[in-house]
Amino acid sequence: MKLDQSKLDGAGKPKNGHFEEHFKDGTVACAGHYAGGEKSGEWKYYLKNGRVKAVGSYKNGKMKGPWTWYRENGQLMQTGAFDENEQKTGIWKRYHPNGALLDEGAFTANKKTGEWKSYDAAGKLKKTQRHK
Repeated sequence: MKLDQSKLDGAGKPKNGHFEEHFKDGTVACAGHYAGGEKSGEWKYYLKNGRVKAVGSYKNGKMKGPWTWYRENGQLMQTGAFDENEQKTGIWKRYHPNGALLDEGAFTANKKTGEWKSYDAAGKLKKTQRHK
């Protein structure tokens, strides 16, 4: 099986070790490690303003475990996790631009399950929904 060109280094071999991609202005766009041409371990993605956009881990090139996303102003935007098949799993939370919780609930294999709660920007419960 031929490896995707993005997984190869300048010598045409699978990428291994620390790696960075940069925006046109030279600032870091993302940084992490490769193992055998696949993203592995913790990766950080950045916004053009230099703030962290997302942090999470990869295993065998797939998003795995907890991830956190941030807004341009540095405020928390979303948290959640992925299973070994890169599907949403466990508790996911999204936040309003002011940092207040927007909604929360569980995923199983990319599907909403159980009770999901939605809140207004002041933190008041707006809605509760049940999913199978």
